[in-house]
Amino acid sequence: MFSAFYAKIQFKIIIIPEERGAYLVKEQLQLTAEDLYQVTELDQLEFETTAELEELPGAVGQARAVAALQFGIGMRQRGYNIFALGPAGTGKHSFIQQFFAQQATAALTPPDWCYLNNFDHPHQPYAIKLPAGKGKEFRDDMKELIENLHTALSAAFESEEYQTCRQTIIEEFQERQATAFKALQAEAEPKDVAIIRTPSGLAVAPVREEEVLSTEEIDALSEEEQAELKAAISKIQDKLQKILQQIPAWQRELRKKGTRLNQDTADFAVGGLLAELAEKYAEFSRITAHLQAIREDVVEHTDVFLSSDESDHDGAQSPAGGEPRALLQNYQVNLLIDHSASQGAPVIYEDNPTYQNLIGRVEHEARLGTLFTDFRLIKPGALHRANGGYLIIDARKLLMQPYAWDGLKRALQSNQIHIESLGQKLSLISTISLEPEAIPLQVKVALFGERQLYYLLWELDPEFAELFKVEADFEEQMERNHENQPLYARLIATLARKEQLRPLTRTAVVRVIEESARLAGDKEKLSTQMCTVIDLLREADYWADRQACEVVTAADVQQAIVSRIRRANRIQERIREGILRETYLIATSGQAVGQLNGLSVMQLGDYAFGTPCCIMATVYLGEGKVLDIEREVELGGPLHSKGVLILTGFLGRRYAQEAPLAFTASLVFEQSYNEIDGDSASSAELYALLSAIGNIPLNQALAVTGSVNQHGQVQAIGGVNEKIEGFFDLCQARGLTGKQGVLIPAANVKQLMLRQDVVAAVAAREFQLYRINTVDEGMEILSGLPAGELDATGNYPEGSINYCVQQALIDLAEKREEFGHRDGEKQTDE
Repeated sequence: MFSAFYAKIQFKIIIIPEERGAYLVKEQLQLTAEDLYQVTELDQLEFETTAELEELPGAVGQARAVAALQFGIGMRQRGYNIFALGPAGTGKHSFIQQFFAQQATAALTPPDWCYLNNFDHPHQPYAIKLPAGKGKEFRDDMKELIENLHTALSAAFESEEYQTCRQTIIEEFQERQATAFKALQAEAEPKDVAIIRTPSGLAVAPVREEEVLSTEEIDALSEEEQAELKAAISKIQDKLQKILQQIPAWQRELRKKGTRLNQDTADFAVGGLLAELAEKYAEFSRITAHLQAIREDVVEHTDVFLSSDESDHDGAQSPAGGEPRALLQNYQVNLLIDHSASQGAPVIYEDNPTYQNLIGRVEHEARLGTLFTDFRLIKPGALHRANGGYLIIDARKLLMQPYAWDGLKRALQSNQIHIESLGQKLSLISTISLEPEAIPLQVKVALFGERQLYYLLWELDPEFAELFKVEADFEEQMERNHENQPLYARLIATLARKEQLRPLTRTAVVRVIEESARLAGDKEKLSTQMCTVIDLLREADYWADRQACEVVTAADVQQAIVSRIRRANRIQERIREGILRETYLIATSGQAVGQLNGLSVMQLGDYAFGTPCCIMATVYLGEGKVLDIEREVELGGPLHSKGVLILTGFLGRRYAQEAPLAFTASLVFEQSYNEIDGDSASSAELYALLSAIGNIPLNQALAVTGSVNQHGQVQAIGGVNEKIEGFFDLCQARGLTGKQGVLIPAANVKQLMLRQDVVAAVAAREFQLYRINTVDEGMEILSGLPAGELDATGNYPEGSINYCVQQALIDLAEKREEFGHRDGEKQTDE
């Protein structure tokens, strides 16, 4: 009985003419041309060109971020550094730089920092803080001191007074030596013994009448005379030996007196120079102590300077091998940070935030195959340059550099900048390096990056929340209203001036504002992604230049938009060409059961476009499951799979309250060979599924987009403009009939900013757009049948969509039950 009834219903549906769909469409669901594009009224902009507009200070539409930055700067307590988060292109970096610069002008200029040689521990140079500009003055004074030191020492050692004193000491030694030898000679003469010089040194020999006796003459002497002569020679030799043994002691005494003389001379020569500097920098105790250490070092190494002077006079190289220059270098000042030309606090952006570029480094010099370093080779990092001010870093670049993030955290946690090479830190090299004294750190750090990066750091790094307590969240959109549009015009004028572009006419500004709403994906919003807006202004200026215009017109802006699309839409055109040549089967006319045109968006680089896709559903006996073929072959993403599972919930809620679903359905995107994700096609899949179950033909001239929930409500989706335009382009290429169109969620109407050719086609009723709130509304437009509502008896009206679906499900359930009985009887017979 039910089979005959269902055949009757099926016959009724088949004879419904195609034109009936237009008759049954609810007029209130059809969109007008005014709904598709929001025009900016010219009377809202009171200027002729942007040259008349004042520059816009700060950022527009970023009140939340501005308040966060003001709070972060005002908080001086530890850990209140800033993380500016938001999409790329919203101008986070440029705005933070500008904001910090404004604050820095009213701040105090931070001090200079110098590194000086530590004479007691040369591998541990110490840091000195000086008022801004004083570091350069101190460096120059020390440079002049070094030049004067060498001159003063040379003059002192060449002076007549020094030479006289030195000669006196030498003569005293010579006289002492001569006296000792003279006394010994006088003692030896009565004994016919003399002290003579030989090639091998001093010797004692017998003499007679001032002539040395030969061996034959000595042998001719009597034994008694020989014995007396031998005793005399032995005695004189002993005394000579004692004198010779005393000579080294006399020489040491001579050297001590000479050294004392040299030191006294050097101390006197440099004392005045150092005393003058010590008096000038008396308020800086570490400088006065350093000058005293230099004085002691000069006195200690006087012999080096003296030997250098003697070598210069002799025209030969100093035996010290250039040591005076090396010693003088130890007296230099390494001016690490110089704020002599600064006004206010520094604002530093580190473009390459490596560990060494942040923390600083100790460089090395190669000398005779050996690496050498000293305090002069200490180089500052971004933290040194920003100390007392502000430091801006790209968070992504920072995290991509090994150990840079750890180095920054360590500095912020300890409030000190401790320079240490990575090789030394990781024990990778054994080269002797320096351990410079740490410098106190007082800086406000601002990182900027994507929101995902911020939340990942917050989740995975427990120290991040302690160091970056202020989040400045930048909006990618702002309200489009009567107050903001003039401000946006001033923003456009400001950007054009900064980029040195031509002024824009009022109509050109209007076109940029409308394109900004399109970029925002909402007619009630404006995009704050300044990178894209600036690119549009640059490209429009290019086309104005091609036309030799002095101002940028709306036509130039439009040409820039069209040219940008043209450069990027090759793939889009190839896909449309494939559809037109029927390589891809997409119908734009007629009716079909279980088949519908869905819409998807493809993102290629910075260009997105919509394209239609054929969604098919088949139904057969089963256990109430909806099979997602895309998921089964692992081409469907989790969001798409979720959307398909929701369909089962809708069907069960509406049609399986009294009996279980007795079918299995399969859904597929035909001729789709790439991964699919998102739930924006779930309403189209549901329409195809209901059509397949109830054998209800659907209008193929229409395409559908929108997600659906288990209650049958159609929900908003993304990329609505691109999807509509993608289907319109295909229909236009095949010829507009006035019956083609797109069903979109009603919640997406406020996001429509369609191309003018689409708006014109809708105005001429050559193309249709419908706003859909529920699945029933969509099915009525697609099928031309009423959806039907439950009456008091719990039944749907005969001939309605829900009636057809319900009766088809009942028929499937009966067939399944009948099949079950036959299978049971067969098993019993066996």
